[in-house]
Amino acid sequence: MKRFLIALMFSLCLPDTLFAADAHMAALPSLFGIPVDFILFALVLLGVALFHNNTLQVALTGVVTITLYKFFVTGFKHGSGIAGLISHFQHEWVILANLFCLLMGFALLSNHFENSKVPDLLPRFLPEGWMGGFVLLVLIAVLSSFLDNIAAALIGGSIAHVVFRGKVHIGYIAAIVAASNAGGAGSVVGDTTTTMMWIAGISPLAVVHAYAAALVAIFISGIPAAIQQHKYSPINAAPPEGVKVDHARVAIVACILIMAITVNVIINVKYNEISDTFPFIGVAVWVAILICTPIRRPAWELMPETFKGSVFLLSLVVCASLMPVEKLPLASWQTAFGLGFVSAVFDNIPLTALAIKQGGYDWGVLAYSVGYGGSMIWFGSSAGVAITNNFHEARSVGMWLRHGWHVTLAYIVGFFVMLTLLGWHPSADRYHTAPVDQQAPAVAHAPVKAGS
Repeated sequence: MKRFLIALMFSLCLPDTLFAADAHMAALPSLFGIPVDFILFALVLLGVALFHNNTLQVALTGVVTITLYKFFVTGFKHGSGIAGLISHFQHEWVILANLFCLLMGFALLSNHFENSKVPDLLPRFLPEGWMGGFVLLVLIAVLSSFLDNIAAALIGGSIAHVVFRGKVHIGYIAAIVAASNAGGAGSVVGDTTTTMMWIAGISPLAVVHAYAAALVAIFISGIPAAIQQHKYSPINAAPPEGVKVDHARVAIVACILIMAITVNVIINVKYNEISDTFPFIGVAVWVAILICTPIRRPAWELMPETFKGSVFLLSLVVCASLMPVEKLPLASWQTAFGLGFVSAVFDNIPLTALAIKQGGYDWGVLAYSVGYGGSMIWFGSSAGVAITNNFHEARSVGMWLRHGWHVTLAYIVGFFVMLTLLGWHPSADRYHTAPVDQQAPAVAHAPVKAGS
C-alpha cells in the first residue's frame, strides 16, 4: 500500500508538473494547485485500491461524480452541457465498444481453449521445476505477439490454473499480465495501444524495437515470478491419462482470432478512414463466436461476471477520458519513461491517443512504456482486468505491488537497456516515422518542461 500511495502522489502531481502551462488548466477549479478533476479521479483510484471487493461500485460512482462535475462546473472537452456530453462520447464510443466486445468475447475464447484440453497436454512440453513456469510466461509473450494481449493473458491464466492445480500465486498472475503486455508491445496486432498507433498511420516497423526492452523485462520479471510460483505450488508434470483434444474447440479459437486479425488488417490498411466510426474488430469477434455456436456451445454462464469486470474497466477508461489532459509535455525519453508509471494508474488508451496526436515520439519506446507500464497495477492494463475476472484474489493493489515487485523492476531495467542499446529516435510527426536525429545519443536530451 505504501508503494501505491507513492504512485497516487505521482498521479496527483501530474497535472501541476505536466500541464500547468496550459491556459485552460490554469482556469480550472483547483485545490493546492491541482485541478479538482484529477483529485476526483485520484479518489476513484484510491477507492479501488482500498475497497477491492467493491471495485465496480467505486468505479461507477466515480463516473457519475466526475460526469456531473464536468456537466455543472467545467464543461467537457468539446463543449458544455448536454451538447458537450454527447460530443465527448461521440469521440469515445468506438474505443469503448471495441474494448467491451473484446473483453467479453475473449472470455469465451479463453474458455473454449481451456475446454479443448490442450492446456492439459502442455505439462508434457514444459520443464519441471521453476523453469516450467518461466517457459509458460515466454509462451504467453509469444502468443501475445500475434494475438491480442487480452486473449494471451486469459489463455495463459487458463493454462496456469491447470498446470498449477488451481493454486496460482499473485506474483505469477502479475507476471502473466506483464508477459502478455511485453509480447504485444512490439506488434501492432498485439496490444490495443499499438493498434491505435497503426490506425493513426504509424508503420508497424516503427514499434518493433520495443522488443529490445520487452525481452529483458520478461527475464527480469519472469524468473522471480516462476520461483515464487514453484514455492507456492509446483508445476504438475504428469498430465492426466487419456486426455483427448477437442479439435473443434481448437478450430473455434483459431476462427475467432483469424476473424479479428483479418478485419483489423483490412480496416486499418484499406479502409483506415472509417476505422474510428464503428467497432469493427469487436463486432468481428462476436460474429465469429455466433457463427461457431452450433459447433460448440460457448460458456454463456461466464458472461455476468465478465460483464462486471468489463464495465469496471470501461468505467476507468471513461473517467480517464474526462480528465483535462489536452496538452502533454514535449515528447522526450523522460516523458515516455514517466508515462509508463502513469499508465499503471491512468489508463494507457487515452494517454496513447494524446501522444499520437502530439507526435514526436520514438514509437517503439512509447509502445513499451504505455504497454508494459500498465502491468505494474492490476487495473492499469485491460489484460490485468480481464485475468482478475478469473483470479479475484489478485484484485488488491497492495498484494499486487507486494508480490509483483519484479514487474516494476523489469519495466525500469528494460526501458534503460533499450535506451542504451538503441537510443531515442523520435519521429517527425504522427504520420511519418523517419527519425528526426538518428545520431543523437539516448541521454543527450535534456528534460523538457511543460510550456517550454
